[in-house]
Amino acid sequence: MGDRVRQVVVTAGAVFMVVGTLFGFGVFGTRVEETAGGSLSATATLLAPATRAFSIWSVIYAGLIAYVVWQWLPANTRSPRARRIGALATASMVLNGLWLLVTQAGWLWLSVAVIVALVATLGELVRRLGRAPAGAGAAEKLLVDGTFGLYLGWVAVATAANITATLVDSGFDPEIAIAELWAVAVLAVAALLGVLLARVLGHRIGVAAAMTWGLAWIAVGRLTSEPASTLTGVAAALAAAVVLTAHGLGWLHRAGSPVPVPVHHPGAGR
Repeated sequence: MGDRVRQVVVTAGAVFMVVGTLFGFGVFGTRVEETAGGSLSATATLLAPATRAFSIWSVIYAGLIAYVVWQWLPANTRSPRARRIGALATASMVLNGLWLLVTQAGWLWLSVAVIVALVATLGELVRRLGRAPAGAGAAEKLLVDGTFGLYLGWVAVATAANITATLVDSGFDPEIAIAELWAVAVLAVAALLGVLLARVLGHRIGVAAAMTWGLAWIAVGRLTSEPASTLTGVAAALAAAVVLTAHGLGWLHRAGSPVPVPVHHPGAGR
């Protein structure tokens, strides 16, 4: 794909995402939390984050739009990293918009397939980013690495909530004790996923921040709102702590790593 074609395709993906978002916000359709009989609302299941958690989308969307602008700048047209992630960035935005349109129709199982595809796409995208090159400025690190790190971290948590909401909507409605055990098991998996992402992707601040944010707001929701569950709230708080610790240890290790010092060998350069 040529650079100009890639830029246009990425922009088209962003436009599609914005259209889907307008439906999700209720401008053209029904707000997400009111679709599918309220199955995706903040009080629908034990794993639904509290309402304020979703404010992270405003940061992610702003970052994605900024990324679209960034990749159009002449200095970044031939950026190797922009080339590596262009198709995946487009796919992530299209899947984002598609998820919002699918939920409008109440097709929750299809929404699960879409969000799983989205988290897989973002995982591969962030993996391809690797470490920012030595010449990368603060703007590139923030707009590219930061935005897609947040995006991945939040969607990883949202996937667990989406699957649980779909199961409940489909009739999986056990007594509270069983539901709490299910919630704790899913939160344990989310914590392990956070640790895995820390190891595989290099302890990215964006991923850690978004996953910790999402899990912490699940804790807030269960400890302060309906459906109330102290066990789930505590488990979510612990999962958030595990994710933050896993990434934090990586940052400390990296900060404490000695800087290689060139060794001069006798006779070198003769």
